[in-house]
Amino acid sequence: MAEYSFLTTLFFLSSGLFLGWSLGANDAANIFGTAVSTKMIKFKSAAIIASIFIILGAVTGGSGTSSTLESLGAIGSLPAAFVVALSAAFTVYIMTKSAIPVSTSQSIVGSIIGWNIFVGLNINFEVVYKIILSWILSPVFAAIFSFIIFFVIKKILDNSKIHLLRVDYYTRLGLIIVGAFGAYSLGANNIANVVGVFMKTIPLNEIKFLGIFSISSSQQLFFLGSAAIALGVITYSKRVMNTVGNRIFKLSPLTAFVVVFSCSLVLFLFASKDLKIFLNSHGLPSFPLVPISSSQAIVGSIIGVSFAKNAKNLKLKIMGKISMGWLITPVMSAIIAFVMLFFMQNVFMQDVDKVYNNRQSKKNNLIIDKSENLCKNSINKIKGANND
Repeated sequence: MAEYSFLTTLFFLSSGLFLGWSLGANDAANIFGTAVSTKMIKFKSAAIIASIFIILGAVTGGSGTSSTLESLGAIGSLPAAFVVALSAAFTVYIMTKSAIPVSTSQSIVGSIIGWNIFVGLNINFEVVYKIILSWILSPVFAAIFSFIIFFVIKKILDNSKIHLLRVDYYTRLGLIIVGAFGAYSLGANNIANVVGVFMKTIPLNEIKFLGIFSISSSQQLFFLGSAAIALGVITYSKRVMNTVGNRIFKLSPLTAFVVVFSCSLVLFLFASKDLKIFLNSHGLPSFPLVPISSSQAIVGSIIGVSFAKNAKNLKLKIMGKISMGWLITPVMSAIIAFVMLFFMQNVFMQDVDKVYNNRQSKKNNLIIDKSENLCKNSINKIKGANND
């Protein structure tokens, strides 16, 4: 890997930070969008809570989904990573300006596929199928969860004698708790979209604090990316919140809680490395660690609630617009990435076709170790001969 100055590295990383900002403005808004649109939580409070827990989730649990994107395309040069992240961010920005909730997961996957096509690599369709299947299943699971949770909560409320004011209080508190849980899960699941392509191109030195704990290179990148997501939540997420919270289906405070809880569960299932290990150790089926779309999950949750309430207010026209956005996003991102890579290589003369090969890297290290041992043995033989 070529060596770059600090300012040059920071410039190349800026596209990933821009993508993080776009994620915060679009995807992350879904976590508290329903709560804000129903006036249960103020936007300012929701933005602060979401920002804190997104950063916590990214730093402590962000490694689970990074390997999936790496297996799709192991980008080995910093200029290529810059272009891939920039094309994904630009695609999300266009959709955000159109007030269409889209996914950075779809955008970054499309950009990585565009890079694969440009450099002439075979696309790992096994990984692509796994990612696409997860995109399909995530809104389905969210719809099922919200459908079931709605009736469970309704049953509890019908059989209890809680005063309406207490119900309102518990609903507000519940929205804060599940929103924080959802923000944490989003940070853990989606941070790979933001800085995953930079993992092998920006190796940072490990930071140690008094020998008590340390922050790895990946965790430092996760923190920078999640801080960018938080900035996107604070500065530009309000418009998309209204699309998800009101235009698809009119939500009450109670249904808002159900929607956010269901979405949070789905994000957690596809993000938790520990849960996957636990299920596998007990011979149980587990969820793939794949970056999924919070937009798709939240829309699935809203559909589940709408069917639980007989789907009278479900706005199919808005649903069609959002669905078209989901289909267009990866294709648009792949095309933009391909064009940008062409200019980066042929106009700016930057290397964009380098592939990070972990096996080759290990092989090279093994060769170096063998060479060093051979040299040491030769020196010892010469010394032994001189002594004789």
